[in-house]
Amino acid sequence: MRALPADETVVFEDEVDIHLNPKIGSCWMPRGEQTHVVTPGNNEKRHLAGSLHWRTGTLLVSYPGPQRNAQLFVNHLDDLRCRLRCYRRIHVVCDNARFHDCRLVHDYLRQWGSRIVLHFIPTYAPETNPIERVWWHLHETITRNHRCRSIEDLLDQTFEWFDAHGPFDLETIAYNVAA
Repeated sequence: MRALPADETVVFEDEVDIHLNPKIGSCWMPRGEQTHVVTPGNNEKRHLAGSLHWRTGTLLVSYPGPQRNAQLFVNHLDDLRCRLRCYRRIHVVCDNARFHDCRLVHDYLRQWGSRIVLHFIPTYAPETNPIERVWWHLHETITRNHRCRSIEDLLDQTFEWFDAHGPFDLETIAYNVAA
């Protein structure tokens, strides 16, 4: 990657699910007290597609979608194409999700394949994609044991967390996970 021309860049892409019903996990609480985690009942979900920009560590997240599918992925690719206009070519490293390699994506790449090139990581190897560590920190910090009553509140907290913790340094994230 370091040998890339200045007018090309790499992003690490993946999707994450945000659930209104909180992920339940351990948390700190005073001795003798028990924390109550309220679940709002009917679970609502939103799906985010995001990319970690290799050169800057900036997290680029597209508008949330109701489903984790090819349309969400193509919308994100188009968002990357518009946001990273200063690069002639954008190399997108992604996993082997079925919807990353389908007709809708191929149709999009027929039009924009000169600017966007997909590279697939090995199957069952999420540790090779640095954005997975960002999602892990997101779940640990925001979605685990949260107390939001609406999906909009939870998404607001999610995007506030993105703003407060970016840009994400690949080296730092890798080190924190190992620690």
